[in-house]
Order: sequence, then C-alpha cells, then structure tokens
Amino acid sequence: MAKLKLVLKYLMAALFVLAGAYHFVKPDFYLRIMPPYFPWHLFLVYLSGAVEIFLGILLAIPRFTRIAGFGLIALLIAIFPVHIHMAANPAMYPDISPIVLWLRLPLQGVFIAWAFWYTRASA
Repeated sequence: MAKLKLVLKYLMAALFVLAGAYHFVKPDFYLRIMPPYFPWHLFLVYLSGAVEIFLGILLAIPRFTRIAGFGLIALLIAIFPVHIHMAANPAMYPDISPIVLWLRLPLQGVFIAWAFWYTRASA
C-alpha cells in the first residue's frame, strides 16, 4: 500500500502542477467559468494557478507533504463555489455536458479525500 500511496502522491502532484500551469496558458477558459460574484477575476485565475503549482510541488517533497495535503484541501474547498456555479448554470457552458458539470461536484470530494490521505502519517 505504501508504494501505491507514493505513486498516487506523485500523480496528484503532477495533476495539480499541470492544472495550475494551464491557468497561465489558457486564462480565458478560467475567466469564462468565474462566477460573476467573485471579484478580480484575472487575479484569482492567476492566483489559483500559482497556488496549484506551489502545492503540487510541495506535495512531492516529503518534508512538506502533510502541509501540502491540508493546503490542497483548503484550495479545493475554496474553488468549490465555481463548480456549483457551473452546475447550477449549465446554459452558460453549452460545450460541457450538464451531467459532467454535476459529476464534478462529488469528484471534488474524491480529490479532497485523496489530499487528506497525505495529511496522515505513513504506517
């Protein structure tokens, strides 16, 4: 189980680094999904991308894995309103299936549980 946890840790780290980098490569995509009630859309897109990259890197460093896990949980909770907004307003996202928009909500819980796994000490 320890090897699986390690492999999945590096996979999660890579996913967050890549997703964070995508905020800088395609910021228009993220600007389009920002709820109108959030301020400073472009700033928040770049900030969330930078935080994803930073936490993804920290997750891969054994000394910082635990704190990165907590940070990722906080980040995933912070961005959850975006997913709720998208699911509640599918007409604003005609290129994404409403089913996919709704499935992203419980998937966020899976990512939170995955990150939580790294806040626990290894046996």
